[in-house]
Parts: sequence; C-alpha cells; structure tokens
Amino acid sequence: MARVKVRGLGTRENPWLLQAPGTAADYQMYRDLAASPPVLVCIAGRTERRYLLRCIEDLYAMLKARGDWMPLGSAEEQKPADGGTVEAWARSPGNPVGGWYGLKPGLRGQFATYIPPLMEALNLAEVTHELKDNRMRAA
Repeated sequence: MARVKVRGLGTRENPWLLQAPGTAADYQMYRDLAASPPVLVCIAGRTERRYLLRCIEDLYAMLKARGDWMPLGSAEEQKPADGGTVEAWARSPGNPVGGWYGLKPGLRGQFATYIPPLMEALNLAEVTHELKDNRMRAA
C-alpha cells in the first residue's frame, strides 16, 4: 500500500491538501491551535467542519491497541453509524471524550471521511482506497 504524500503545512495559510478515500473529492485541513480547545478545521467545498485536534492521538491509540484493520463506516451526523467502525467510535460515549469529536451541530459526522486520510498523510495509519468499504489501521 503506497503512502500518501502530504502537501501543505497544516496551517490556515498553507493547509494540508487531502483526498477522501474512495472518491476524487479534494479537501483541506489545518490546525487551529488558538481555538479553545484546539481543533482541526476541515474545508470541503464551501462546508467547514471542526473536529477536536486530540482526535488524531486518540484514534491512533485506539487503532494501535486494536492491532487490526477497522472499517471506516463514514456517515453524516443525521444517519446512524454502523457498529464497530471508526465513525461509530468517533461518536461513542465510550471514546476518550465521551462522545462526538465533531464540534459543529449538523456537521459532526463524516469523521471517518476526513480524519483517516490526514492520519495516513502524517504516517500514523494505513488507509485503503477502494470505491467503498474502506478500512484503516495504525501504522
């Protein structure tokens, strides 16, 4: 599996340029360390989503402990996430933040669309890039 080369520095002025798994959809992400708490800002088209920055470390730790591939299972906030998926974990009361990593009501979902490619670009995870049913695991 080829590693994705990250473009950008992850700042507002020079965001990471990424591509969602299974699509040709490009999006941008950057860290906002001045926000309280610090966040990842994701811009896809004209839509801005925000996720707690700590999601990177928390997801990596969970995947490392799991030790195997995990389905992404991306879903919008209004749709239920399939159990046992990265998306379900990112909403679960049992995760380290006790619920959603997404911060904007109505746009808290699709964690498993936007965070895994960033983790792959940062060499923290491997992500499959099929048309559907993508998975990830800790690198």
